[in-house]
Amino acid sequence: MGELEDAVMTRVWKWNRPVTVREVLEDLQQERSIAYTTVMTVLDNLHQKGWVRREAEGRAYRYEAVSTRAAYAAALMNEAWSQSDNPAAALVAFFGMMSEEQRQALRDAVRIVQGPEETAETPGPAEGGQNPGSAPDGGGR
Repeated sequence: MGELEDAVMTRVWKWNRPVTVREVLEDLQQERSIAYTTVMTVLDNLHQKGWVRREAEGRAYRYEAVSTRAAYAAALMNEAWSQSDNPAAALVAFFGMMSEEQRQALRDAVRIVQGPEETAETPGPAEGGQNPGSAPDGGGR
């Protein structure tokens, strides 16, 4: 997603409701000089990419996010990680860049994904345990 697409999507995510080109334009114009047609083109591009859905309202459209900003960030992280020739090393490097606050958020997220039935004594995948979300027959999602 480009810088302008991100600026537009930030507003769509923040407002969390269907928005018009005019609403996004007026908010963006507080920060920069931008034309109506530019915002309309960006929203159309985001629609074609599947990031927003739109519904006709009179002669205009109302645009709404298809997923959350968190889902977008997760998709970016997954894409970057999957392109690594050494995923474990990439994770170690990524964790090394994290602040203590981010590492705590990661620990909290792992606890949520593991669920209440798993404890510290439950072996993980490296110790012969099963990956969360994988089927007993070894098939993944």
